[in-house]
Amino acid sequence: MTVETESSHTDDSNQEAEPAPLLDDEANKQLPVKKKTSCCMGLKVFLAALSFSYFCKTLSGTIMKSSITQIERRFDLTSSTVGLVDGSFEMGNLLVIAFVSYFGAKLHRPKVIAVGCFIMALGCILTAMPHFFMGYYKYETASRTASSVNLTSDVNPCLLHQDANKTLLEVSQSGCEKETSSYMWIYILLGNMLRGIGETPITPLGISYLDDFAKEENAPVYIASLHTIAMFGPMFGFLLGSLCAKLYVDVGFVDLESITITPQDSRWVGAWWLGFIIAGTTSLLAAIPFCFLPKSLEKPEETNNDKISSDLLEGTGTMRKTHTSVKPKPKKWSVILKDFYTSLKKVLSNRMYLTLLCSSLLQFSSFIGFLTYKPKYLEQQYGQSTSKSNFIIGLTSLPPVGIGIFLGGLIMKKYKMGIVGAAKFAFSMSILAFLFTLLHFFVGCENHVVAGLTVSYDGKPIQHHENALFSDCNSDCKCATNVWDPVCGDNGVTYVSPCLAGCTASVGHGKNMVRLFHNCSCLEARGPQWGNNSVTLGQCPKSDACSRNFIYYTVIQVISGFCYALGGTPAYMLMFRCVQPELKSLAVGLHTLIMRMLAGIPAPVYFGALIDRTCLKWGSRSCGQRGACRIYDSTAYRYAYLGLSAVLRAPSYLLGILFLILVKKHYQAKKSRSTENGGREDAPMNKEDNFKSNEPLAGSLEAEKESCI
Repeated sequence: MTVETESSHTDDSNQEAEPAPLLDDEANKQLPVKKKTSCCMGLKVFLAALSFSYFCKTLSGTIMKSSITQIERRFDLTSSTVGLVDGSFEMGNLLVIAFVSYFGAKLHRPKVIAVGCFIMALGCILTAMPHFFMGYYKYETASRTASSVNLTSDVNPCLLHQDANKTLLEVSQSGCEKETSSYMWIYILLGNMLRGIGETPITPLGISYLDDFAKEENAPVYIASLHTIAMFGPMFGFLLGSLCAKLYVDVGFVDLESITITPQDSRWVGAWWLGFIIAGTTSLLAAIPFCFLPKSLEKPEETNNDKISSDLLEGTGTMRKTHTSVKPKPKKWSVILKDFYTSLKKVLSNRMYLTLLCSSLLQFSSFIGFLTYKPKYLEQQYGQSTSKSNFIIGLTSLPPVGIGIFLGGLIMKKYKMGIVGAAKFAFSMSILAFLFTLLHFFVGCENHVVAGLTVSYDGKPIQHHENALFSDCNSDCKCATNVWDPVCGDNGVTYVSPCLAGCTASVGHGKNMVRLFHNCSCLEARGPQWGNNSVTLGQCPKSDACSRNFIYYTVIQVISGFCYALGGTPAYMLMFRCVQPELKSLAVGLHTLIMRMLAGIPAPVYFGALIDRTCLKWGSRSCGQRGACRIYDSTAYRYAYLGLSAVLRAPSYLLGILFLILVKKHYQAKKSRSTENGGREDAPMNKEDNFKSNEPLAGSLEAEKESCI
C-alpha cells in the first residue's frame, strides 16, 4: 500500500513539473503522440470488431425471422406458439441485461463481448440441432396416400378416401405414442434463448465503450457507421434465408423427384437449419478480435470525461468529480448494490428519459410484430413464396434503411444538432414514415378463391365456411375434411383436395408423382365451358391486379423505411443525452431491458394470436391433431396485421410531442439560470453547468438554432 501511495505521489509530482527542462519538455511532446496514435488505432480496431459482431447478431436474428414460417410448418405450430419461440430470444436478454449493463461496464468490456459472441454461436448451433434428430418431413398429399396403400392403378381420390382412410387412421394412431418430433421445437426455443443471452453485452458495452473513448463530434458518425454496417446483417440474412427456403428441408437425404409440392405451396418447408449453422460459425469468428483488445483506451481529450450528456442534468450537484491520481479501493457487494439502486432511481426519475422510453416501447412493439410476420404477410396477401418474400425484404426494404441511418448520422454532424434539433428531426421523420405506412391498407389483394372456404361451389361468396366444404357435387366421395392438398381447376377456383373437387381419375400411379386429376364433378357443376373438367396440384395464382399492388406495396415500404431510418440515429442519441454521463451504460441497458420484456417477448405472441384468428383452413398432424395454418382470410389478415401495428404506433407520437415540450421547457430553464448566474464570480459550478447545458450535441448552440428551429 505504501509503495502504491509513493508511486502515485511521484506521478503527481512529475505531472506538476511538466513545464520544466527542455529535454523533458521534448520527451513529453512525443509521448502523447504515441498515445493518441495507439488510441486511434485501438478505437478503429474496436469499431471494426464491434461492427462485425453487430453484423453477426443481426444476421442470426434475421435468419430466425426469415425461418419463422418454415419452423411453423415443420413443427406444426400455431402463429402464437412460433411467436413465443421467437420471443425466447428476448427472454434470454431479460435474464442478464440489467446486470451486464451495470456490472459489465466495470469489467473488461471487450472480453465480456467476446464471451457473449461465443454463447451466441452456441445458441445458433443448438437451434439447428433438432433437424438432425428428427425424421424426414411428411406432408399431406394424395400421392403419398396412394403409394402407402399400394395402389397400382390410376388414383381415384373418391375411392381412395373411402377405402384407405380406416387403414391409414389405424397406422397413424399406432404411431402417435412414438411421435416425439412435435416437442423438438423446445430445443429451438432454448437455442434462441441462449443466443439472446450471448447477444446481451454487445450493444450496451460496445456503444458505451465507443462513446467513452471517441471524440465528441465523431460519436454520432461512429454509431451511424456501426448501425449501417449492421444493416448488412439483415440484408444478407434475408438473402440467405431466401436461398435456404428454395432448398427442400431434407435436401441430400431424400429423392427430390418424389416431392410433389413446390416452394409456392403452403406445405413447403425449406432448409431452415442451414442458415443457423452459417450464423453460428460467423458468430464464433466475431469473438476472436475482442480477446486481444485492451480494457480501456487513452481519451483524446481530458474534457471527454464530461460529454454533452450533462446537457440535461437537473442540478449542479450531480456533476461527478474525477481524481485520476488516486486508485479507488475495491467496493463490497452491498455497496455496489446500493449504488445500483441509487443509479436506477436517478434514471427512472428523469422525466425526459421516461417519456422517451414509453414512446420507444410502443414503436418497438409495432416494429417487432410487423417484422416477425412480414414474410408470412407477403405470402398470404400477395401469393409470394417464402423464398421470394425473404428475397424481396432483403433486397428492397433493408438497403434504404441502412442508407437512411447513415445519412441521419451525417446530417446530425453537419448541422451540429442539439438535443432540441435532434428530437424535432427524429419526430418529423418518424411521423412522415407512419403516414406512408398507412397507404398499405389500400394496396392489398382479395382472398383466394377457394371452394367451400371463401366461395361456394357455385361461385357465390360465403361468410361461414366451417360447414361449406361439402356440396352435392362431392357428396358421393365422403372426403376427409382435415386434409389440405389443394388443386387448381380450369375455372380458376382452388379446391381443398382432389376428393372435394369430385375427381375420379388421375394421371400417374404408384410412386410416380400425381400432377393432374380428371373428371371432376364439381367443375362440371359450374358449367360445360371448362373443357375436360381437370385440376392440377397446387393453389391457383393470384390475379394480375394483385401483382401490381405488390409493386405498390414494395415502393411504399422503401419510402417509409428510408424516412423512418433517417431519424433513427438522432433518436438513438437522445437516449444518451438526457441522462448523466456515468449513467449512460445503465440507461442503454434499461432501455434494452424494457424493450425486450414488454415488447420483444409479448409482441410476436399477441400478433400471432390475432393472425391465428384469421385462419381459414388448418393442417393436420399424423395423429389427427391440429397443425399449422394452410390458408388465411387475406382481407382479415391485412386489417388485423396492419391495424394492430398502427394502433400501437399512433399513441407514441403523442408521447413524442410531450418529450419535445419537456426538452424545450428544460432548455428555457437552463437559459434563465445562465442569465441569473452569468455575472457571478462566486458560482463556478453554475458557470460550468450552464456552459455545458447550452452546448449542443455536436457543436454550438447557434448552429443548432439555425438548422433545427
